[in-house]
Amino acid sequence: MQRTRGHVTKEIVELDQVSIRFAGDSGDGMQLTGDQFTSTTAAFGNDLTTLPDFPAEIRAPAGTMPGVSAFQLHFGDHDIMTPGDQAHVLVAMNPAALKSNLKELRPGGDLIVNTDEFSERAMTKVGYASNPLEDGSLDGYNVHPIALTSMTVEALKDFDITKKDAERSKNMFALGVLLWMFTRPIEPTIAFLNAKFGKKPEILAANIAALQAGWSFGETTESFPNQFAVKPAPMAAGTYRNISGNLALSYGLIAASVRADLPIFLGSYPITPASDILHELSKHKNFGVRTFQAEDEIAGIGAALGASYAGMLGVTTTSGPGVALKSEAIGLAVALELPLVIVDVQRGGPSTGLPTKTEQADLLQAMYGRNGEAPVPIVAPQSPADCFDAAIEAVRIATVYRTPVFLLSDGYLANGSEPWHVPDVSALPDLHVKFADGPNHTMPDGTEVFWPFKRDPETLARPWAIPGVAGLEHRIGGIEKQDGTGNISYDPANHDFMVRIRQAKIDGIAKTIEPLKVEDPSGKAKVLVIGWGSTYGPVESACRRLRLEGFDVAHAHLRHLNPFPANTGEELKKYEKVIVPEMNLGQLSMMLRAKYLVDAIGYNQVRGLPFKTQELMDAIKDVVEGV
Repeated sequence: MQRTRGHVTKEIVELDQVSIRFAGDSGDGMQLTGDQFTSTTAAFGNDLTTLPDFPAEIRAPAGTMPGVSAFQLHFGDHDIMTPGDQAHVLVAMNPAALKSNLKELRPGGDLIVNTDEFSERAMTKVGYASNPLEDGSLDGYNVHPIALTSMTVEALKDFDITKKDAERSKNMFALGVLLWMFTRPIEPTIAFLNAKFGKKPEILAANIAALQAGWSFGETTESFPNQFAVKPAPMAAGTYRNISGNLALSYGLIAASVRADLPIFLGSYPITPASDILHELSKHKNFGVRTFQAEDEIAGIGAALGASYAGMLGVTTTSGPGVALKSEAIGLAVALELPLVIVDVQRGGPSTGLPTKTEQADLLQAMYGRNGEAPVPIVAPQSPADCFDAAIEAVRIATVYRTPVFLLSDGYLANGSEPWHVPDVSALPDLHVKFADGPNHTMPDGTEVFWPFKRDPETLARPWAIPGVAGLEHRIGGIEKQDGTGNISYDPANHDFMVRIRQAKIDGIAKTIEPLKVEDPSGKAKVLVIGWGSTYGPVESACRRLRLEGFDVAHAHLRHLNPFPANTGEELKKYEKVIVPEMNLGQLSMMLRAKYLVDAIGYNQVRGLPFKTQELMDAIKDVVEGV
């Protein structure tokens, strides 16, 4: 298909999927640019997945590689499961962005470069001995040199703004070019700009003008002979919106509190990459949400646990370093047997580690990181949108079984986004809680009393008694209690019993979770790939592509990591080889080996980035061909 504008003929090429990467200084607005392209693409009807890539420094020196901020988006006319292995298009706003991100552009890809920033000083700062735009080193790419900064300043010369403000609008110029390039409308971005800068009319007008100038440049320049079209993806009927993992998790907690008729109390200390949950929940007081920004991690969980004692839905959010500080209070929650949701948005470690990068290396910490025998259920979402459902499941387990629950997200899920099918809240699980309302035990002399540790015969959960209710006076605390009465007990046999009954309570959760589902279309696979958390998209994508190449491979994904689904061992033993891809050094594979005695083969990387589909395909193929 061709279309002509003036003397320039543009051909529209249809594609089934595209990956785009924006890269520049932290102050260049790459995250905002990527978010706006994503929002427009989601509204257009494409399926998509994103990967924001933040620098760790709050404000690294301009033009340096540590200060580069990037955003990758993969969208298509079918279900998209990863942000893409390599981008089809890279927008590099300066030499640092080019040097640090060129490896993410596929050979022959389109490279849009802001030539205004390629001064000798800027290139020397990042180690370029010669100008890469002139020395032939980019000959393997389709290079589009554009003077983005100066063209933006020229387009805004009639506006009553400073040159610096005009230069800041270059990201809108670049966005206009990309929206034109992929036949996206600019109206949604104009609506966004109106909402953002409505009280600053000159800044608003300048940004809109820059956006339109970028669009017009794409329309009239001969540098871009093609436009690209990607049709909407088929999706089930319903209302959709683009959502990040942290936002979905926040909404899931709110929905669970509504379905449980329990107000949320969030006790939290800000920590990357979990802070957005605190920010979001603080906006929803109309749903009974109460947020407390504590002075430290210990105070945050202490307050949340106190709220649970008082009959609220106690939640605390953190990342790995915060979990370390909260560990004693988590043990206390195990002993108190009270509901508590602990959200761990995992990041690279140890210690401060890689605060803006992803990892899933807190599994063993969540499983065993407390003194004594202190079992805690663990739930892990598989995608940004799935954070909503995982949050509801964590609340269900916490309230039904009276236990703290770990919800293990990670930086990739937290900051990444995808379309989310907005559910009917009335169709969500009924999570209403029955609080203790009177005596529950008859003494030998006929006296009716309340026993705080008299357990439900099905769930082994103890009653949840609200303080201040007449007749329900009881003692709880960190010192071991006698089963039933709740009296302090140092009896060895009672301690052994209480340890075992708390473990049995957690083990019993397996009866109420779905069996492990194995995707094995041919029924002939000898190799099973099993993962957890955010590895779902890359692993599922790799398995699908391998099947198209004629390889029989099965795939299973674990949402519940403690306890495992009841049929996990049975399914694992059906296969000759079990591969476990993880963004750690083999934590799930260690657990599977220990529990089920399977020779799990780990495929492990800790680079602060999600797996790429091709690398997983290569690793899986090696094992399949060796069986």
